[in-house]
Amino acid sequence: MTTILFCLMLSISFLIISPSSSTIMTLTLSPLPKSKSSSNSWEFASNVLKSSINRAHHLKSKTPNKKSNSSTGIHGTTHTSLYARSYGGYTVSLAFGTPPQKIPLVFDTGSSLNWVPCTSRYTCSNCTFSNIDPSNIITFMPKLSSSTRIIGCKNPKCGWLFGPDVESQCGSECGSNCKRACPTYILQYGLGSTAGLALSETLDFPGTVVKDFFVGCSILSIRQPEGIAGFGRAPASLPNQLKLRKFSYCLVPHKFDDGPRSSKLILARAGEQISTTREEPKSEVEYTPLGKNPTTSPYNEYYYITLTKITVGKKLINLPYKFLTPDVNGDGGTIIDSGTSLTFMERSLFDPLVKELEAQTTHYKRANDAEAQSGFGLCYNVHDVRNVSFPKLVFHFKGKAKMLMPLANYLSFMSDLGAWCLTIVSDSGPAVPSSGPIGPAMILGNYQQQNFYIEYDLENQRLGLKKHKCV
Repeated sequence: MTTILFCLMLSISFLIISPSSSTIMTLTLSPLPKSKSSSNSWEFASNVLKSSINRAHHLKSKTPNKKSNSSTGIHGTTHTSLYARSYGGYTVSLAFGTPPQKIPLVFDTGSSLNWVPCTSRYTCSNCTFSNIDPSNIITFMPKLSSSTRIIGCKNPKCGWLFGPDVESQCGSECGSNCKRACPTYILQYGLGSTAGLALSETLDFPGTVVKDFFVGCSILSIRQPEGIAGFGRAPASLPNQLKLRKFSYCLVPHKFDDGPRSSKLILARAGEQISTTREEPKSEVEYTPLGKNPTTSPYNEYYYITLTKITVGKKLINLPYKFLTPDVNGDGGTIIDSGTSLTFMERSLFDPLVKELEAQTTHYKRANDAEAQSGFGLCYNVHDVRNVSFPKLVFHFKGKAKMLMPLANYLSFMSDLGAWCLTIVSDSGPAVPSSGPIGPAMILGNYQQQNFYIEYDLENQRLGLKKHKCV
């Protein structure tokens, strides 16, 4: 940690900060330069599995509280393209600065800070896992922007990262005209992390400009090569800073190959209707209420929804109630997260699901070797990959919303292993039904969200779901 801070403060000295100087908008969720795929499909899938579990551990951990207020809004409706990334995420391009510099960022509904790789001295350590060439990472250059400002220690927005008592870190000698910068942030993302300075910058959308946008300028990252577009529920998130009341998306299937296809991320301010696009389903969207968030950080950033039951075929799975409903501390329940690849379940939910899938899949032989090699909890040897038959899997949510999973959303064919494997994951070890979960018991990842229209109706505090072919 000491090395991180030393390198960070050394790099910050090279920042050159310059003095200040009702439309429909289309933005693009763009892929970064083409990455190299793994030679073994199962090995690559296994890495995605481990990454999803590590991400789940991070989302389930407790950290100190964060609080603050809001910022400037946008007008009209904004459309932006979403691209699937080879390592299991989705990216959106945002433009910061004057003149604007476009930066591809990971679209993440499970966190709130928007941050960019920053300055020519941006360093990413141990980032080879993502197959991204560090020399190809696009960085934001503050010295080229006339609108860059460092957030001060006394600025209320500094409290978005460090809490309302951040002023105590400014020093007793620092009065009302304190010029000291907001402290350096260090954020953890599963096994990855990033560190940098808080900036006030201009966010440039097609047709509108949002001034005084709070964004992180990261100088050093570990296992986190790309920046984050934070769409969580905390004050620093893009929806809160822009005062959005609704956003929606329809994720194109990712083949872990950085394909050129994309879909739209649609943003709408209060009072605006989301305009019709090819991504919107023509039939009725089903809604489930968004749960009331706990005050504990980071659980206050998540989108909680209530899973009521899971059916496999026509069979209802018996699930422990305490894992389905979160308590006041945020332990238990389900969150939806675009930054997690594969859906994570606590063993008390995962084991009954696997048991029922196995009971209804007697026409294929269990692929124990494939499970041992890949780490997936359930695999089957299947000779004819074009004509497979597995029981239907449905997630049912409060308010009668449901997700009838396409086969490709919960099973994946590992060609090197000759097996179909369940793409829902859990920790190793036995379930302990008598003890409750720590943090969310289920994290609905983006792999299971593919080919679903998903609408975050923030104004009415509900989540819309509809099976839909995304384009």
